[in-house]
Amino acid sequence: QVQLVESGGGLVQPGGSLRLSCAASGNIFSTTAMGWYRQAPRKERELVASITSNEITYYPDSVKGRFTISRDNAKNTLYLQMNSLKPEDTAVYYCNEVNPLKFRAWGQGTQVTVSS
Repeated sequence: QVQLVESGGGLVQPGGSLRLSCAASGNIFSTTAMGWYRQAPRKERELVASITSNEITYYPDSVKGRFTISRDNAKNTLYLQMNSLKPEDTAVYYCNEVNPLKFRAWGQGTQVTVSS
């Protein structure tokens, strides 16, 4: 079973940047659409970025222009570059398939805290 391991989170001031990584134990990124999700306290998990197998990306308005998703198929790793971070970006960030019917087991996520 493929395992997903997120890393790269931390505490950053408003306006700062972070780069998240998601490492998979198997080669899945090259053949499927993958996404980054986040879940803030008392809120539902939401998709914040996705990338298809042919590099088509999607971002909701809340992060468009600030977040960039990319992947390295050779390293089985998905990335999320986050710039101009805001306090409302504070959440635990996860990666997974975009298609809910193909969800892998959720990893532990990586905490992002934006605060001065």
